[in-house]
Formats: sequence, structure tokens, C-alpha cells
Amino acid sequence: MNEKATGVQIISEVLARQNKGDEEEKLTDDEEPRVCGVCGDLANGYHFNALTCEGCKGFFRRTIKRSNQLRCPFLNKCVITKNSRRSCQACRMRKCQAIGMCKDMVMSDEKVLERRVKIKKKKILNTPVQLSSQQERLIQELLFGHRSTFDSAFSRFSGFRPMDRNILPVNTHKQTCPRNACSTASKSTTEPTSSPSATSCCLSSSRFHSSIKKQEHHIRNDVENRCVFTALPHVADLTTYMIQDVISFSKSLQDFQSLTMGDQISLLKGAMFEIIQIRFNMVFNSKTSTWECGHITYCIDDAVRAGFQPLLLEPLFRFHHTLRTLGLQEEEYVLMQAMSLFSPDRPGVQQHSLIDKVHENLALTLKTWIDCKRSGPEKHLLYPKVIACFTEMRTMTEEYSKQILQIQDIQPDTITPLIMEVISKSSSNDL
Repeated sequence: MNEKATGVQIISEVLARQNKGDEEEKLTDDEEPRVCGVCGDLANGYHFNALTCEGCKGFFRRTIKRSNQLRCPFLNKCVITKNSRRSCQACRMRKCQAIGMCKDMVMSDEKVLERRVKIKKKKILNTPVQLSSQQERLIQELLFGHRSTFDSAFSRFSGFRPMDRNILPVNTHKQTCPRNACSTASKSTTEPTSSPSATSCCLSSSRFHSSIKKQEHHIRNDVENRCVFTALPHVADLTTYMIQDVISFSKSLQDFQSLTMGDQISLLKGAMFEIIQIRFNMVFNSKTSTWECGHITYCIDDAVRAGFQPLLLEPLFRFHHTLRTLGLQEEEYVLMQAMSLFSPDRPGVQQHSLIDKVHENLALTLKTWIDCKRSGPEKHLLYPKVIACFTEMRTMTEEYSKQILQIQDIQPDTITPLIMEVISKSSSNDL
């Protein structure tokens, strides 16, 4: 038992001596002197090609930048130490040069600023982009307003006038288009049904002109009956329903409520067509080229039956395919709607600077969202592609208003007063 205890004690003493030796060796290595070659103070690194302290580094840089000549008041033999280094600048400078400090390595103020800017840019590039808390709240406000005013199933769209797709002969459609591309729900007690031809197809863009020619022929034959555009009553009701939802969406936004009534009306009139198309794009099926609005599926041919012409329908058709191809997320769609709404260059707008500030904040939020949430090389092109879509919609808005007025002249009392108020250039408060 005593031998075992003795053995344990010997091992413990050996380990203790080894640990003490390691600590002494480490202490020696760590305490290896790194002194300034100029004044003997503790050096913190190599500066201008010599091991110096922070004080002598700054002194050398300032002296190089100054043009005045230094003179020693004594015999140019001053001893430079930590305590005496301030007493003679001339001898301190000679000591700096003697240990190899190089004046050519001192950067000018312009180069220092340029270097700082580069470092800042690099730091920004390396820092992950994040949405600010304000941007997060903005997106949540937009999502709440959108979800409470847009139902992709169109379950609240009821009491509408029926869709009549009989403007073109049924046998003509059977020859040119696939069957059942457009459809409506079966008859119910609350909603009128469409005619038996509701299963007629969607015209592709290549069929536009053929359809329009038949439409014009039908107009000439039936203009005396004043019921030319058979799909117009239903399309007018659908548009009115969408307008009411867009108004509700706008009023749910705090920035919109803070504007004067005149500016609210001007913004709504200018953005209404664009926001409606952005919302319709969320239910657009690019494979079938149809708008799947819950129990009703619409095609571009329905717009033809409502009286719209190729000058609007062709770019509109391309727009929906282009925007849908981008694969936007719900957050990106709602930011697009808000950017369209808060456009300071709408006719009649008075509070330009305030609306422009909101618009810029929305645009920055959209770009930041894309940078944060998107991945892959295509994300760098997404934002400019979205902006390009706004340009296309501006052109279509003007054409839409013109064609509505033309349709109203041919078939009055069908388009609702709310639609006419939206496209009017007056500043009434009917909205």
C-alpha cells in the first residue's frame, strides 16, 4: 500500500515539474520584447517598413506631410526615449529614418480617403443584406391589406351579369382552338350561369387577328341592336369588383390615409388598371394562357367579346406571360402594387415630394427583399425586369382608357359608373 502511494506521488511530482517548465517556456516566448525602434516604447507592429509604436508611427506620418524643416536646438545628439521623444522633433525624425522608416510609404490624404472608401465598400459587400425592422413592418402591412382585399378563389364575386360567349359561332371555335380552355361554374342559386358555349376555348396570340375580324363583322351586323359585345356586362361587373377591392386595399395603408383626398383619388385613378393587372397575374396560368379566378376561368377571347382591340390585348397578353415567368412571390407582388399606387408623377398629384419618398422606400424594400430572399444568378436581373413591367403597364393604361370610351360609345349603359369614373380625367370624389 505504501509502495503504491509512493509511486503516485512520484508521478505527480514529475507532471508538476513538466507543467511548470511549459509555463516558463510559454512565458518567455510571450514576453519576448517588441519595442519601438525609435523611442523604446512597446511596439504594436511594423509601420512604414519599421517596428514602431503607435505614437512614432503617427509622428512620422505627420512630419512627412508637413513642409517645414525641423531643427535641433542642441547638438543633434538628443537621446530619444518614451519620456523624451517630444522634446526634440528633429532628432526623433532622424531616428525614424535611421531605423528604415520610408517616407514613400506614407499615403496622401486623397489616397487614405480612397482606401477607406474601398474598405467600406468591401465590408458592405461582405455583409449579408438584411431587411430593416421598418421594411419588415411595411411588408407585413402590405400583406395584411392585400390578403384582406384579394381572394384568389373569387368567392366574394357574386351577383354578376352572366358571361355570354356566343359572339363567335361555336363551330368556328371548335375548328381553331382546343376544347374546354375557358369554363365557368355550374348553375347555382346565387350566381347566374353562362351560356352553353362557356366551354369555348382561349385564343392564343396567333389567333388574335382572326378573332378580331369576326368581331368587327359581328359589330357591323348587330350595331343597330345595341348589344354588340356579349361578354361586356360580365367583364364590367368583374372589373367593378376588382376596383372596389383595390380601393379597400389602398385605404388600409397608413401612408395612403395620410394624403389629401385629392391626391388619394389621383393616385387611385392612375394606378387602378396596373394594380388590377398585377392581381390578375397572380391567378394567371401561363401554360394554358388563362386566368383561373376560382370557379370561373377566363381567356383572352373573353376580352375580345367585351370589345377590346389588339392594340391593347396583344401587349397585355405578353405582359402577363412575362410577369408570370418571373415567378414572383406574394411579397414581391404586393410591393409592386404599392409602388404602382404611390407614383408621384400621376396627373393631378399635389404632394409630389411626400409620395416620391414613399415610392423610393418601397422600391428599396423590394430590391432589398430580392437580395435577401432570392438566390442564384438570376436574382440580379429580377429587379430591373420588374421595373420594366411598370413601363409596359403605363402604355397599356392609356390605351385601356381610350378603348373603354370607344366601347361606351358603341354600347352605352353597360359599363358601370365606377369604371367610367376611374378612367375620367376629372377630380370628383365619387371613388
